[in-house]
Parts: sequence; C-alpha cells; structure tokens
Amino acid sequence: MKAILFDHYGPPDVLHVEEVAKPVPRDRDVLVRVHATPVSFGDLLVRNFAAVTPRDFHMPFLFWLIGRTSFGFGRPRQRILGSEFAGEVEAVGRNVTRFAVGDRVFGFSGPRMGAYAQYLCMREDAVMARMPAQLTYGEAAALPYGAIMALGILRKAALQPGQRVLVNGASGGIGPSLVQLAVTQFGARVTGVCGTARLDYVRALGAANVIDYTKEDFVENGEVYDLIIDIPGKLSLRRCERSLTPHGRLLFVSFKMRQVVEMLWTSVSGEKKVTCVLVDEKQEDLVLVGRLVEEGKLRAVVDETFPLERASDAHRYAESGAKKGAVVLTVC
Repeated sequence: MKAILFDHYGPPDVLHVEEVAKPVPRDRDVLVRVHATPVSFGDLLVRNFAAVTPRDFHMPFLFWLIGRTSFGFGRPRQRILGSEFAGEVEAVGRNVTRFAVGDRVFGFSGPRMGAYAQYLCMREDAVMARMPAQLTYGEAAALPYGAIMALGILRKAALQPGQRVLVNGASGGIGPSLVQLAVTQFGARVTGVCGTARLDYVRALGAANVIDYTKEDFVENGEVYDLIIDIPGKLSLRRCERSLTPHGRLLFVSFKMRQVVEMLWTSVSGEKKVTCVLVDEKQEDLVLVGRLVEEGKLRAVVDETFPLERASDAHRYAESGAKKGAVVLTVC
C-alpha cells in the first residue's frame, strides 16, 4: 500500500511517499481503508520532535521523556504519522462484532499513529465509531481528537448553563470543538481568543465575543469569566485573577509544573481555583460526538485539502498560521 513515511526528524520535506506492506487484521481487528486524515498538532510535533527541547515542550518533563522514548531519540520509531482518520471498513477479524465490512467509520489511533496510509488496522474496542451520514470523510477525520478532548474538558470543569467562558486558543485543534460544545451542549456564553485572520472563523463557531490577541489583552478589558480555558498553557492565575469571578476557575489543557503547583496551592487556599486537565480518549465519547453532529450541535470546518502525496505541502500550510479550520490529506 501507499503511505507517507519519514526516516529523520526535521522540516516538512522529510515526508515522502513509499510502498509498504498492507496490514492484516487479527481476530479482534478492523481493517480500514483510509479516505482522509488531518494534519494535527501531534503530527507536526512528532515530525520535528528532535528540535523540541523539554523547555519548549507543552507539558512537564516526564511527558516529554515518555514521548521521546516512545517515538525515538535519534531516529523516528513510528515512521507513519496520522492519529485521526475517516474511511471505510474493508475487512474484519473473525471475532469482531461491532463493525461490518462497508461501515463508514472515523476514529483516533493515538500515539501509535499510522493514518497517513491507504490502510490502517484498529482494534474493534479502540476509539472508532460509525461516521454521521451527513459528513464528508474530510469533515469526519477532522473531529475525533478535538471533540473528545473538548467533551472531557467541559465535563471536568462542571460547566453550568449561563456561565461565562473564555477560550484562549479558540481556533486550534481543540478550541473549535470547545467553543461549539460550551454553547450548544452546556449553554455557556463564550468568548474566544485567537489571531486576526481567524476572528470570523471563531465567531461562526458560536462565540458571542471574539478577541484578537495581537491587538488586545483580555486581562485588561475589565470583563470577568466563570471559567478561563487556556489551551496553549501560557497564562497564570496571577495574570488572570482580575478576569475571574470570585469563585472562578482557570483551567489548563497544556501545562508545566508551575501550573501544577498553582493547582495544588489553590486546592487548599483561596476561592479561585486552578485545574490541570488530562482526558482519556474513549470509544463511547466518539459515539457521542457522532450523535452531537447528527443533532446539529457540532460541526467540523475544513479549510484546505491536499492529496496524500503532497503531505509536505500540507504540513507547510498547517505551520504557516494561515489556516482557518482543519488541513486534511485525502487518500485515494
């Protein structure tokens, strides 16, 4: 089968097309013919992991060490990127009962990756579900990780209807689903923070207000929020304190030890709390994502599509800062 591989860490040009063996499903496996896979933050990170120092990494040192050990120090151990996908079931193992040949599915393969290829094997109990009928393969591929993360984050935040929420990083991989679900599923009033080029995009997702971080610092405008969600992990309680209600919460999706210390301190002191969130990806949550799409409460926005052979161009575009939605690779 045709796949995109890389043998060295580095810029987009390290990606190349190669013929590799087609995977064979075992008894509990589902063989998916991949039709689309997005260029995710994780793909960009892993492709150039050798250049990412522990200080640059968006999580504590232990997470960086686990990542480098898993993906390889000198050379990449996982040569095929792609952790989200949409496609069609081509074959199933003899003990598979949840899926059948011909099912249109979408899913998240996690750190094992492998979706930049014509075929991918997934266990039937992995994070995979049937696609909502109204979605294209590209739209479905763009949803799994961000939507599952958004659901988990908002649950752990115990968000209540009518609360005011600010999402810092509203236009990235997780932000669009956070904005939509906070409004449609939890009944919150959302303010999104993003760059100039993506203001209309975030507004169209349902944000009541949008702040251009290149022109305005939200902590200086006098507005207060019940919940501030910081996806990039760049904020601190000290900086955001005036922007939180008396019992407000600052929630970090990416975090360092400094934020962990803030979480531990505020758990025993003060009314304003800091939370550092980790979310487990579960198949049942992806099933719920599909139902929310069918109910009109969640949608995916695809900005640009590239054929699989142009994966390098897709990575360059995704890193350019110009994208307004998902960048998707189509697989023939």
